Amino acid sequence: MIGTSYSPRHENFLDVLKSYYQLTKPRIIPLLLITTAAAMWIASEGEVDPFLLFITLLGGTLAAASAQTLNCIYDQDIDYEMVRTRKRPIPSGRVQPRHAFIFAIALGVLSFSLFALFVNLLSGFLALSGIAFYMVIYTHFLKRHSTQNIVIGGAAGSIPPLVGWTAVTGELAWPAWLLFGLIFLWTPPHFWALALMIRDDYAQVNVPMLPVIVGEEKTVQQIGLYTLLVVPCSFLLIYPLGVSGVVYGTIAALLGVIFIRKAWQLYQAPTDKELAKSMFKYSILYMMLLCTGMVVDSLPVTHQAIAFLTHGGLS
Repeated sequence: MIGTSYSPRHENFLDVLKSYYQLTKPRIIPLLLITTAAAMWIASEGEVDPFLLFITLLGGTLAAASAQTLNCIYDQDIDYEMVRTRKRPIPSGRVQPRHAFIFAIALGVLSFSLFALFVNLLSGFLALSGIAFYMVIYTHFLKRHSTQNIVIGGAAGSIPPLVGWTAVTGELAWPAWLLFGLIFLWTPPHFWALALMIRDDYAQVNVPMLPVIVGEEKTVQQIGLYTLLVVPCSFLLIYPLGVSGVVYGTIAALLGVIFIRKAWQLYQAPTDKELAKSMFKYSILYMMLLCTGMVVDSLPVTHQAIAFLTHGGLS
């Protein structure tokens, strides 16, 4: 019934494009690009070359789209079993797995080619490593076999800042690794909040997400622990690294207080899915605004304004 309802022969060209677009899980990509851009702004001290920014974000988009498409191919069996995901392009029959695979490879090749031709090889190889880590380590080895799947697998989503930093500088440095670590620590509270929301779906297909195996109470304890690690880690850009200043620090402090408060509320009511949903949505907003704070803080106009207020405005 599912296969006949969504048979490819009934689609027009726009429907085909839409199906391939859905394979890339486009809602996930913008946050990856924001972390990439933040690293580029910090690395360039607020003066990013527009063409370099465009190519890097385009290459990153293609790499992420390739990884997500490969994930759709690999997970087509559990996607079909879950009602929530059964209408995705592959389990519904709108896209054949072999066609999706060709599409994914083409995206990956195009991504690497853009980096190699217009940016540098290091950033290209880092983008490819993100695809490989996401597919081999997370999707194949961890997702269906370990409660720590998204903890270790979170390293894949932490690679974009490394790509952004190396796109500007051609090398890796401590600030880039700190951004990597920040996103790595942020991933568990972000994803486990989602897992609390859709716990039953994961249980249905025997994916050992933490709430399924240890329950809600222990999961929210882990969410709280990682949240308490993320917030202090966010201030390391100010000290000892010294690449961000008071504007970023103010934003990070305000965002961090709310993040901890959200985790505390969830800790007090582990089974409340509305609180889990609130935590999940806020975790996205937290990272987006934190990266925005990094960008604003790095701008020359921000430095000039602070210098005026602290020196010129007082003379």
